[in-house]
Amino acid sequence: MAELKKSLGMLQLLAFGVAGVVGTSWIYTNSTLFGEYGAGGVVFGLAAGVLLAACVALAYSELTTTFPRAGGEVVYSYTSMGRGAAFFTGWMLLGAYVSSLAFYVTAFGFLLGNFFPVFNTIPLYTINDETVYLPVLLVGIALTALFFALNWFGIEIGAQVQLAMFAAIVIIGAALVVVGFSTGSPQNFFPAYYPDSAPVSDTLRFIIPGMTFLAGFGLVAVLAEDAKISARKVGRTVVLTVLAAGTFYCLVLAATAWVLPWEDVAQMDLGTVAAFREAGFPLLGAGAYLIAFLGLLTSFLGLFVASSRIMVAMGRAHLLPPQLADIHDRRGTPHKALIATAAITLGLGWLGPGAVVWFLDTGGVYLGIVWFMVVLAKYLTPRRYPELERPYRTRLGFLPAIGGIGALLVIIWAIVPGTSSSLVWPAEYIILGVWFAIGTVLYAVARAKQIDRTEGLHAILGDSYDHLHRHEIAAQQRRGENT
Repeated sequence: MAELKKSLGMLQLLAFGVAGVVGTSWIYTNSTLFGEYGAGGVVFGLAAGVLLAACVALAYSELTTTFPRAGGEVVYSYTSMGRGAAFFTGWMLLGAYVSSLAFYVTAFGFLLGNFFPVFNTIPLYTINDETVYLPVLLVGIALTALFFALNWFGIEIGAQVQLAMFAAIVIIGAALVVVGFSTGSPQNFFPAYYPDSAPVSDTLRFIIPGMTFLAGFGLVAVLAEDAKISARKVGRTVVLTVLAAGTFYCLVLAATAWVLPWEDVAQMDLGTVAAFREAGFPLLGAGAYLIAFLGLLTSFLGLFVASSRIMVAMGRAHLLPPQLADIHDRRGTPHKALIATAAITLGLGWLGPGAVVWFLDTGGVYLGIVWFMVVLAKYLTPRRYPELERPYRTRLGFLPAIGGIGALLVIIWAIVPGTSSSLVWPAEYIILGVWFAIGTVLYAVARAKQIDRTEGLHAILGDSYDHLHRHEIAAQQRRGENT
């Protein structure tokens, strides 16, 4: 079976990972977070969330170095737990990624509407109290077409664009941090909690939402087959992505609470943007808003690429139509999976943010499930294949289990009513149920056309299959020599 073209170096892979994690709304909505949790709750709770996410990333790192194949999580689940687990993992991951892609279709135009009123003209329809305007929708369609084209001719083109936007985010973020800490005051940050609050409780309450800030670090694992660096370096990049993105978040948020009293920032409408403007740095305020635009674009591009690779892995194992696994002979790109990704993105994106936010909110549940499945695969794989050579092993083997517990908490935090991140009743619970129902139907269809497990492993693992079963091959050779 054809392989994806290896085009991504270390920097490009890191750009897809970190820039795919650093999203958009956090930079101008953190005033709301300060108002609910206090600056200390946000910054310290997020730092704790980063550590938990890093524990999950250790499981990713170990598995990615062993199986550097497209679709990451789907491959790990198929290898360690079989077809059902692989479909479940892949379907949850697609649910999370496609929900975000659909949101981005109109989100970019709505951001532009804050500066150019023309984007808020020619209303088309209203869904969930949000009106979709023609210019906003046209911009989203054009953006989707652009990212499709960038990847149609080879991922290296999209990778260079991603790297350039990533560099801009880092430079602007560094400027915010340096200016914020050099011109601000620790008295603006401390005390870091409201006088009548419970600091420990506020910090703990933000850990789970903080973990969802890191959603997307699995992009590195999904793109492992596209990487031209060693599998070991790919695995390290997964953990580096979590730590780098988490550090970026914490430093920018802390600088926001340092440059002005965070209680004042909590009363503002645009978080970091408004804080730096008020502190006398309008250019940096504009730069913070630019991070929002760039973060949206980098996340859009990263998830677009990743979604197609998930489809490739599921197609190879016949968990979805096998045509999705077709690789173009000359370009080395999954052209049919890219077409499917673009079609689904536009098919849901026209609904606008009012409806798509329901899909987006369920993404926390999907990702929590995926993280837990990856941690489970990390422990089951060596039991199923005891002689498997693993290039990288986590020294403290219990750490991924801690991350797995954090993943379960993400799920519970969203599903159980009454938490700060509970799904909206009944719309989001219905969407969650519908997505599970569609997956059940598709899996039933896939089961009717399923292929032999060995054939599936050959297809989804490629060259890694011989590595997986080398102990069996060696045993057969020994038996042949003895006879």
